[in-house]
Amino acid sequence: MGEGGLSTFLPFILMFVVVYFFMIAPQMKRQKQEKKFAAELKKGDKVITKSGMHGKVVELNDKDGSCVIETLAGKIKFDKSAISMEMSKKLNAPAK
Repeated sequence: MGEGGLSTFLPFILMFVVVYFFMIAPQMKRQKQEKKFAAELKKGDKVITKSGMHGKVVELNDKDGSCVIETLAGKIKFDKSAISMEMSKKLNAPAK
């Protein structure tokens, strides 16, 4: 390589590092938290789906990753990934 070989690639390397720490790493952390949240769901937990439906978990099926939620309208089967981690945690958080 000639003069400035490393300095040519330095901006690209820095850009990748910035993208990794501000976009990729937080997304991976969030995915781990959501996976842990879904794995820790249990009967009786109050949840909110990503579409905004409120209910209580009455049945869990680990084979197909689904759960049955009881709402005021009846029981509905959802995929565990359809449950919103943020909204469900706010719902179950103790009042201040």
